[in-house]
Amino acid sequence: MQLHIYDYCLFIYLLIALYFDVKYSKLPNWLTVSGIAFGLSFHLIADGIQGLIFSVLGLLVAGIIFILLYIFRAVGAGDAKLFAAIGSIVGIEVSLYLTMYSIVYAGIIGVIILLFTRTILYKLTSAFFALLGSVLSKDLSELEDFKATKGTRFPFMYAVIPSVITTYYYYYFVY
Repeated sequence: MQLHIYDYCLFIYLLIALYFDVKYSKLPNWLTVSGIAFGLSFHLIADGIQGLIFSVLGLLVAGIIFILLYIFRAVGAGDAKLFAAIGSIVGIEVSLYLTMYSIVYAGIIGVIILLFTRTILYKLTSAFFALLGSVLSKDLSELEDFKATKGTRFPFMYAVIPSVITTYYYYYFVY
């Protein structure tokens, strides 16, 4: 398989997103909306209605998965919009691989951060008691407070970039 022009556009787009996520801890709406607009218009112009369907389906699948992750506060709203844009650019299949690898890399990065900051025992104990308190009181506010104040946070783009490398390596160069 060979790379398409939209793959190269995705790489540039993600480098811009990496810059904003690392520097400002925020992905601006103009960036995510322009990614969606690019994906939809590029595929419509390149492949007509079939291209538009390809793009819309990618947007919906990636967007819905990340909206669910956002609801559970695993990612931010900007990350959900970013993956909707990614889906509109590369379609369902590649965006599903990117999603899977991003989640795996985010887990690995989270564990590494916990290990190197020597807070793993404290975080696990705090998480256990927050979960236990929420279950016993049937009130999720304690758990929500834990996630907001004591959870391990880092720019999700730290997981997205290696997932892009892994996805494209296996998807385009190994198969």
